[in-house]
Amino acid sequence: MRYFHRTFVTLDDALRAADEFFGGRLAPGPTGERFRTYSGPVGKITITVSAEGGHYTLVSVETDQVGESEADKLAKRFLAVVHQRAEPAHKVRGAY
Repeated sequence: MRYFHRTFVTLDDALRAADEFFGGRLAPGPTGERFRTYSGPVGKITITVSAEGGHYTLVSVETDQVGESEADKLAKRFLAVVHQRAEPAHKVRGAY
């Protein structure tokens, strides 16, 4: 499954958020300047960030699982955390 979120946070801040969020949950895999990979018993998750439109950051999260798996729930929760970084008043809700 693939999910994405457009945000005002910087590319580096989005990757830092990925390291903080997934670092304690999954084992890090290959990394690059604009992507991170994590894997574990729930599956593999790849986060890619890119500049879009000059002032937006596009955060894409891809899992190797089908929808509504544990990896997908983590991916959706991560995007909510990124949203909260851009808008601190945003409340992260949901069962994911």
